[in-house]
Amino acid sequence: MTGTVNGPVAVLGLGTMGAGLAARLLEQGVPVRVWNRDPRRTAPLAEAGAHVADHPADAVAGTSAALCVVSDGEALGAVLHGPHGVLADGPYPGVLVCASTVAPDEVTQIAGDAPSVLDVGMLGNRDHARDGELRLFAGGDKRVFDAARPLLETLGKEVVHLGALGSGMRMKLLLNLLMGIEVQALAEATELAGACGLDRQLVLKTVAGSGFASPVMAFKSRRLASGRFDEPDFRLRLMAKDLMLASKQAATVGLSLPLATAAAETHVRATEQGLGDQDCAAVTRALVPKPETDT
Repeated sequence: MTGTVNGPVAVLGLGTMGAGLAARLLEQGVPVRVWNRDPRRTAPLAEAGAHVADHPADAVAGTSAALCVVSDGEALGAVLHGPHGVLADGPYPGVLVCASTVAPDEVTQIAGDAPSVLDVGMLGNRDHARDGELRLFAGGDKRVFDAARPLLETLGKEVVHLGALGSGMRMKLLLNLLMGIEVQALAEATELAGACGLDRQLVLKTVAGSGFASPVMAFKSRRLASGRFDEPDFRLRLMAKDLMLASKQAATVGLSLPLATAAAETHVRATEQGLGDQDCAAVTRALVPKPETDT
């Protein structure tokens, strides 16, 4: 790190990534105040020394920075502006870090007149969050970024300022677009292999060890090989949301992205089939045709 984190930090939202970030800060000796809509998720962090708050405004009381790591724009708006929200009674005096993946323009709209806001796209999984190995891409005023740098460098091995507010979300959507397409391509290849009589396990092992495999494909190949999609690294419904956001961003600037559009449609269909809370690799189950029934 180039500096130290000054004062307690609030973590709002204790899903896969938020819980990892809070654990990392506690391990580094940073006082942490946490809040989660479902209070049952706060217990492990409370045992590790975190203060559990009753609502977001209570969580940020006396803190120098607040990390918002909730699932979507609606949840982020509620955390910031809802009853007992962070900004419900006026500006937050610390640095407000929006690490929830939302539409880039939505960050500006939700943040409103808050003076010190960054949007941060996080690249990595829960292990990276817990171990301080994330790659973090931030948008916002450079002075705010410089003030938050010690905190961000506690959480990530690479910290990059991209430009104006919304830039972090734009980078995050690009990265998730690539991951969504790659994982679906791997799932499609695997289903085709099985349908053609090839050994699925051998095919996945071959792909994972080949020059075609990105680290993500090698990682997700283990999910596909096991057929287990519980305890998700990244929920399928969140991937569907991000692919839709990327497609909408493309339409806004007049681009046609056929692969992104197709992947978004597949992930939305998989979510509608009840796979939304499983790992995004469960998209493979949306590729298998359902057996026909007699009428």
